[in-house]
Amino acid sequence: MTETPAAPARGLTPHFPLKRIEIVINPRSGSVGAKAALEAEALMQGYACDFRIAELDPERMGPTLDDAFSAEPDLIVVLAGDGTARTVAARAGPDGPAIAPLPGGTMNMLPRALYGTTDWRQALESALTEGVEHTVAGGEINGEAFYVAAILGSPALWAPAREAVRTGKLRLAWLYGRRAMRRAFSHRARFQLENDPFRRGEALVLLSPMISKALDRPVGLEAALLDPAGAREVFHLAATAAFSDWRHDPSVKTRTITRARAMARRPIPAIIDGETMHLGSELQVKFVPRAFRALAPKPEAAADSV
Repeated sequence: MTETPAAPARGLTPHFPLKRIEIVINPRSGSVGAKAALEAEALMQGYACDFRIAELDPERMGPTLDDAFSAEPDLIVVLAGDGTARTVAARAGPDGPAIAPLPGGTMNMLPRALYGTTDWRQALESALTEGVEHTVAGGEINGEAFYVAAILGSPALWAPAREAVRTGKLRLAWLYGRRAMRRAFSHRARFQLENDPFRRGEALVLLSPMISKALDRPVGLEAALLDPAGAREVFHLAATAAFSDWRHDPSVKTRTITRARAMARRPIPAIIDGETMHLGSELQVKFVPRAFRALAPKPEAAADSV
């Protein structure tokens, strides 16, 4: 861990007080790299604030985060994977320090939603110079927080295959894909939205107000129960939901919800903000209107940088 004093230079955002910043970096995550801490230190030297950088060791993540939070900073910057960003945001909650989750993981769903870029240096500079406080709404599934999107059901089975393709492990990707095809549609789950009767389906997709095209206020989660005829269609619809405007597909009908349930005979696969999980065979979903505070440019500024 290195401690670095403030150095007068470029101006910080006038919209949020930034006197003390904690930066936690996992150099082994995604595309972060071994030199990220040095790059972050060089970048931070250009701003008039106190900051401290700590490299995360997965085996000592708890103590490192304890140290960062105990410093009572104005902002905690996270350059790590999707799971670590979720962990820090959930720990901060609505009353803790603001969080700047930079793109350092595989899918980078939360960083992309906030900053509109997959370059962590650009995201950090935009947060420091243009950042305003955002109260981020999200949801919880059996206590696991999500802030962008969650997919419950068979489409989540394809996440390992997609990751294997990304890393060039084509035979492993083929094996994962074959397993996903075999399990898809073999044990559909039952889903309940609000107090409606349970319905069988292949997947429940949930979008937070941060990326939903249908919600202009944090009043719930945008939800769709998908039950298409074939495997290819369900995977296409789920991917469309998370990364573009699924309302262009006439077969998808969405609604706003504040709670839902899912039940199946076997553990239900899930992708929560880019992280694959198995949370059990009975899932409870709830909307969280005030999940944590983020420091990011105004939405139109983030969109311009995509």
